[in-house]
Parts: sequence; C-alpha cells; structure tokens
Amino acid sequence: MTGQIPSQSSFSLQLRDRIEYPEGGVVSKVIHKDDQCDHTLFCLAADTSISEHTSPRNATINVIEGKGVFTLEGKEIQLEPGVFISMEANAPHALKAEQNLAFLLTLWKND
Repeated sequence: MTGQIPSQSSFSLQLRDRIEYPEGGVVSKVIHKDDQCDHTLFCLAADTSISEHTSPRNATINVIEGKGVFTLEGKEIQLEPGVFISMEANAPHALKAEQNLAFLLTLWKND
C-alpha cells in the first residue's frame, strides 16, 4: 500500500501521525518528492523482511519507532528509534522488522 502527501514547496508534518502498520508486509508513503530527493515513510509489520538488494542512489534511513536488524554490506546494525544510517549507492542491504518498524528513507540523485 502506498500513499503520497500533496507536493508543496514548504510544509511541516508529524511523521508519527502518518505511521500505519499493515497486518503483514509493508506500507510505504511518499512524504515529499522533487527533482533531487525522494522522502518515503516505510512501515513494516513485525516479522517482515526485505531481502538483500541495492539502489543506484545514495540513501539515508532514520528510524522513528520499533526494532529490527538492518544488514549493510554484510554488517548487522540494530534498528531502534533514533538510529540514522547513511548508504552509498549500490551498497547491498536488507532488513528484518522484529517489531512493528517505521523509518524515513531518503534517496537522492548522485552527482
């Protein structure tokens, strides 16, 4: 399931108010998108996994709530509120939500 916030040049919102967990799987909501960046809120039900993959864009992850394990280039990172991860383009990564897990993913164009 996906949802998008209407595009505005300047705005603010409370990300916690946008969190919506499915019974199983993933809900993603595009929060803001422009020519340079995509900001997407991901909400994963407990015990949901995303298999290893790569992205051609640089990315950051900012964990809002929940717990899980993020594997980045073979190294495990414990996910909990406040954790911030920066990834270079094409870095192999995967994740598993141990509890309901919400994070903001930001992708940006590489120079």
